[in-house]
Amino acid sequence: MNIDKFKQEHVDLMGAVTVLREFVQSGVQENADAICKQLILMTATIKLHLAAEDRVLYPALAGADDPFVAHVGQLFQQEMGGIAEAFAAFASRWNLPAKIAASPAGFKDEANTIFKALHTRVQRENKELYPLAEMI
Repeated sequence: MNIDKFKQEHVDLMGAVTVLREFVQSGVQENADAICKQLILMTATIKLHLAAEDRVLYPALAGADDPFVAHVGQLFQQEMGGIAEAFAAFASRWNLPAKIAASPAGFKDEANTIFKALHTRVQRENKELYPLAEMI
């Protein structure tokens, strides 16, 4: 299975996280508008990526001849639900510049938590899941 598009989306997503972190480091209140716009763009990107995984990647893994590959794919898909829900809740809570500017420390703390989880997930997919997908 060719998963180059999924890999590129991970690169793009991590680049978007870097941009968001730069805005945050330059000042949450001062950059609340830019942070909010970046978060909205990231949310759309993540939703599209997850939808593609659900439509293409996970069904391919589930249909793999190797039961180990199918099992790992199922585990990753189940785990993703929690991360996706957490990110959606985060994005919903911080969907307006005024909300971000009103609680810079709260935003930073929650952003650090969610983006650490997202980074860990991307790394695991790159190292554990995608090599299996490339075998089928």
